[in-house]
This record gives sequence, C-alpha cells and structure tokens, in this order.
Amino acid sequence: MSLELSPEVKYWLNFFHPLTMWGLLALSLYAAYLGLQVQRTRGAQGEEKKELIKGRYNVKHYQIGSVLLALMVTGAIGGMAVTYINNGKLFVGPHLLAGLGMTSLIAFSAALSPFMQKGANWARATHILVNFVVLGLFTWQAITGVQIVQRILTNA
Repeated sequence: MSLELSPEVKYWLNFFHPLTMWGLLALSLYAAYLGLQVQRTRGAQGEEKKELIKGRYNVKHYQIGSVLLALMVTGAIGGMAVTYINNGKLFVGPHLLAGLGMTSLIAFSAALSPFMQKGANWARATHILVNFVVLGLFTWQAITGVQIVQRILTNA
C-alpha cells in the first residue's frame, strides 16, 4: 500500500519544517535567556537573590528545554520525511549533517539534567557549552534553510 499525496500537499509540506524551526530558534533564544537568569540567580546574594527566585527561571528553563528537545527531534525527523516524500531521497550535505548533529547535541545536553540537579558543576558547564554550540549551529541552519526554501520557491 502506497500513500500518494497531491502535488499541492507535497508543495506546502515543504514549508512546515522551516516555519517550525524558525519558531524553535526563537524559543531557543528564550531558553538561553532563561538559562542566563538561572546562572544570575545562582550567583546572587540577599534581596537580589530573593527577587530572582520569584522569577522561577530554573523551572521555566527546564520546561522550555523539554519542549525544545521534543520539537527539535520531531522537526528534524519531519524535515527529512518531507524531503524524502517529495524527492524520493535525502540530500546529504551540510544542512542535513549539521541538523543531525544539533539533534544529537540537544539530546546530550538534556541528558545532563540529572547530574546538574545533583549539583555537578562539570555537567552545568558542559550543558552551557553544548547549548551555545547548538545555538550557533541553529543560527547557521536557519540561514542555509532559507537558501533551500528560496530554491523550492524558484523551482515551483
């Protein structure tokens, strides 16, 4: 049994992955902001610390990070699925390879959470470093993704 999609559906599917990923890039920047606020809270003293604790940045950061993990993995698989549905193959190149790397790195970063919750500073430092690499790759992915979308639009 084969699933055949109409050309219109196939065409519009091309835009689901890029739109999702641009939203996730924005959400990633917000998660980074929250993470920096968690660090500020950790280093604060007295009244400033009490005020920062009220922001519940640690809880928000953890929750947003969980959403990012789920949606990034789903978005990466979805992008590959749409490419395969529309072309019968994947295009192995920098965009795909960096995306797979990002997906692996965000899973690695999330896996550090139990160690951070137990106070392991090595895990915290590694989490921050890995997430800045992910953010850098994500920004580059957004740019190369726009180039791919432009090619789709000119070939339509």
